[in-house]
Amino acid sequence: MTTAHADPAQPSVAQTTVFPVIVAVSACHLLNDMMQALLPAIYPNLKASLDLSFSQIGLITLVYQITASILQPLVGVYADRRPTPLALPGGTLFSLAGLVVLSVAHTYPLLLVGAALLGMGSSVFHPEASRVARMAAGRRAGLAQSLFQVGGNAGSALGPLAAAIVVVRWGQSSLAFFALLALLAGAILWQVSLWYRDHGLARLVAGRKHLEAIELPKGTARRGLAILLAMIFSKYVYLASITSYFTFYLIQKFGVDVDTAQLHLFAFLGAVAAGTMIGGPIGDRFGRKYVIWASILGVLPFTLLLPHVSLFWTGPITIIIGLLLASAFPAIVVFAQELAPGKIGMISGLFFGFSFGMGGIGAAVLGWMADLYGVTTVYAICSVLPAIGLLAAFLPDLKKARARAEAGG
Repeated sequence: MTTAHADPAQPSVAQTTVFPVIVAVSACHLLNDMMQALLPAIYPNLKASLDLSFSQIGLITLVYQITASILQPLVGVYADRRPTPLALPGGTLFSLAGLVVLSVAHTYPLLLVGAALLGMGSSVFHPEASRVARMAAGRRAGLAQSLFQVGGNAGSALGPLAAAIVVVRWGQSSLAFFALLALLAGAILWQVSLWYRDHGLARLVAGRKHLEAIELPKGTARRGLAILLAMIFSKYVYLASITSYFTFYLIQKFGVDVDTAQLHLFAFLGAVAAGTMIGGPIGDRFGRKYVIWASILGVLPFTLLLPHVSLFWTGPITIIIGLLLASAFPAIVVFAQELAPGKIGMISGLFFGFSFGMGGIGAAVLGWMADLYGVTTVYAICSVLPAIGLLAAFLPDLKKARARAEAGG
């Protein structure tokens, strides 16, 4: 495959931000994650029609999340070694196939096959699209990652709304209609892949050389990555409690109907989208370590309150939780990419994959706990997870390290 050759102006060009490319991958992230979010959004329908237990619902999520989490780092490593721009549009075919299978699945094994295909679609899209966002970011890596991720969060928020409007009324077979979105995403990503091939790879090399000038003590990068993965564990196990079981929690504790519960979930996921948009730019300006600290640990008082408040306060508190918790992820991903500048694909795949995996394992374990102890107990247990944010105190300060490197240069 041919790549663009760098010219003398390339380093300065690599520091500019290419917004059309970032907006394109963000729009495709919206379409991708909207399709993915349809699966948990129709869990109440599947539970009723197939008489599923909470454990079986958790296993569906586990199959979907584990498929994605295992493959994403492998896709990222391969992309670092042998960049394949056409993988972006090609990966949308897995999501298309997954939705078609789910639209006709009336047995539990076939549901698992459809969930696995959806996971494979995400496993290709996320690490490669995150690499493209980094290529196009220039000096504004946090903003680029926020714009990319807010597309996904907006899609996740629209999934339950689409399910409430379309799937609840027209049934499981209407999922096939949403498979057409995969074709639209594939068309956009075809154009992105051409920019990736002709310009993005050269920009990525120039940006890596800039980051490699920052020297950290031996072992600091590995310790930092381990801490960041612990943050992902905290964030995504808690998010799994909301995305998989919040509708059941509202129905059982407050007696609301399915449509009302879906709208509450939509409000939470909308707050997640807004929080994602805020976190990246703040990290660019003030330092990603402080965003991570404030986000993960700052949400703790609200998660502790949630199991004990009325329906009136449940909505505002879950919105605050979504805003605070989501602001960490863009900062975490960019921070990790800066700790390993030559392995952008691997890091993107690892962190997106680990987040999917933790969400899947969390959903399965929490489903088992909900069967045994009740879904309200799940939220009491999960409320302490953000305390892991205390580990942020041990992250290296890359902003100061960069300032020292620039002063020394």
